[in-house]
Amino acid sequence: MTKLSVNINKIATLRNARGGNNPDLIKVAQDCERFGAQGITVHPRPDERHIRFDDVMQLKDTVTTEFNIEGYPDKRYLDIIEKVRPAQATLVPDGPDAITSNAGWDTKANEKLLTEIVSKIKSWGVRCSVFVDPNVEMVEYAAKIGADRIELYTEPYASQFHENKDMAVADYVNAAEKAKELGLGLNAGHDLDLHNLKYLEKKIPFLDEVSIGHALVCDALYYGLENTIQMYLRQLQ
Repeated sequence: MTKLSVNINKIATLRNARGGNNPDLIKVAQDCERFGAQGITVHPRPDERHIRFDDVMQLKDTVTTEFNIEGYPDKRYLDIIEKVRPAQATLVPDGPDAITSNAGWDTKANEKLLTEIVSKIKSWGVRCSVFVDPNVEMVEYAAKIGADRIELYTEPYASQFHENKDMAVADYVNAAEKAKELGLGLNAGHDLDLHNLKYLEKKIPFLDEVSIGHALVCDALYYGLENTIQMYLRQLQ
């Protein structure tokens, strides 16, 4: 079964809007696990507009499932990974001013940079995943740089899904098959929701993990957090 990792960035955004500690980010992470999530994802940005450094340190001692830390691999991020030693580090190419991730790595153009970074992260005993577009060549270079996994950037899939789901998923299936052929683990994330998740998993049944935050938190406003997590898990069964 594909694992569900809940991205709790939006919980931190809500907390930060008023200051204080409501909602309690650490308790929410614990509850997500208690409700069935098999992982917790965070993306601590330099401006700490949602996840803060202190949050990451507290989550280090709290998360009992897989802890996944996303980010651009600058010195600040690498210092966090070295200190925390999460289950997984997911490298994304967006800079500090980006609102959200909007493209995968050009793993060919950044081969030298990424090879050095991936090697360093793996030396700390941390699984390393690289965020890529559904492009076979980018997958091939992800294997060359030594990544353990790739995470397919699924916003284009989500945006095309309602118009033509077969066309929307085609490049993802090709990229996923190449990853499997090369021995890479396979994650996916960005704009996945209760409408498009099941079809993606059906077409790529060997997905290791999906990371979902924005849509899941929005759904939780209507359905409640426990029920929402169970609804997402049912899409993956």
